[in-house]
Amino acid sequence: MIVIDFHFYEPHAGHGLPHDPLNAIVAPRPIGWVSTVAADGTRNLAPYSFFNLFNYRPPIIGFASVGWKDSVTNIEATGEFVWNLATRPLAEAMNASSTMRKVDEFSETGLETLPSKLVAPPRVAASPVQFECHRTQMLRLTAADGGETDTWLVLGEVVGVHIDPAMLKDGVYQTARARPILRAGGPSEYFEPGAAFHMTRPE
Repeated sequence: MIVIDFHFYEPHAGHGLPHDPLNAIVAPRPIGWVSTVAADGTRNLAPYSFFNLFNYRPPIIGFASVGWKDSVTNIEATGEFVWNLATRPLAEAMNASSTMRKVDEFSETGLETLPSKLVAPPRVAASPVQFECHRTQMLRLTAADGGETDTWLVLGEVVGVHIDPAMLKDGVYQTARARPILRAGGPSEYFEPGAAFHMTRPE
């Protein structure tokens, strides 16, 4: 029997390590690169590392915002957003769009846009995939003791999907071909997919 002296901690008491390991353990994570427009038409583009797909039919995606940020304000006001796939060639622009300054991130990063078909927010033209979304729910997360956190979960139904045909092979989407980037741990670590392997789900 192998006995391991695990590093154990209770999060409320601190982790006792140089950097919080939680987001390095739950990793790598897809990036929610979300474009919105304010009620007055001001554009916003911001990345969120707490992001994922939660349902097939209807397709529902979501992201969590730590703090009530412009994206959340805009989605609450308009009910719309666009998710743009963040890729390795777009990594630096994605990172630049994470600024907390009050700017038009599209102009600030030099990213060109494309109009959406069903929603008002623009798409990142250089991104190979974009999802147009209608807000379905906005939830304030609560702790086990019922206390409210300063984190908001935003869920949206994907009502329109744009895919660069170069990402398809015989009609099948090629995940690695797009070179999606994934958030890892620490203050600066990212990944892009490496070797794939296949397993068939048992019946």
